[in-house]
Amino acid sequence: MQAVNIVYWQEGDDWLGYLQDYPDYWTQGETLDELKELLKELYHDITDGHIPGIRKVEELVVA
Repeated sequence: MQAVNIVYWQEGDDWLGYLQDYPDYWTQGETLDELKELLKELYHDITDGHIPGIRKVEELVVA
């Protein structure tokens, strides 16, 4: 089992969110639990290569 960070918020009656490492790929649910399930599915789609051209955010250390 792996943990990933998510960013989420409520807008009206909907819950919106994305995986912190992949901020270009948002999803939404009617409940927070539904949103979390959709984010899990999105994670698997991204990591299994089902979505082409994925852009990722990563920290770069410079001197």
